[in-house]
Amino acid sequence: MFSIRLGIPEVLALWTGLKDKADSGKATPEELKRYKQLGKAMRLLSQNPRHPGLQTHEISALTARYGMKVWESYLENRTPGAGRIFWVYGPGQREITVIGLEPHPNDKSNAYQKITLSSTP
Repeated sequence: MFSIRLGIPEVLALWTGLKDKADSGKATPEELKRYKQLGKAMRLLSQNPRHPGLQTHEISALTARYGMKVWESYLENRTPGAGRIFWVYGPGQREITVIGLEPHPNDKSNAYQKITLSSTP
């Protein structure tokens, strides 16, 4: 099992906002869907980062840019703009830090140039 940490400040703020809205019943259908997808992905990541449903793979362009191995996992598949989470191992043993949540990039030539990732805690 891995502990899941959230990148600061963006991913932490996103998760907290979605959770608060879902808990209070004020989430839009799209926000509720994203909250459930993200929650499921984090649960699967904590159990097995290589879970087949996540289709986890390293993004070498982001690894080179950020100086640490950056992984991408699916929130959904076969959907226009399908959500992806970006994460790294660490900072501690048996920890994973989610550092980004973005739609799947459509631009094949510079697919990951526009992605900005959160800092690790």
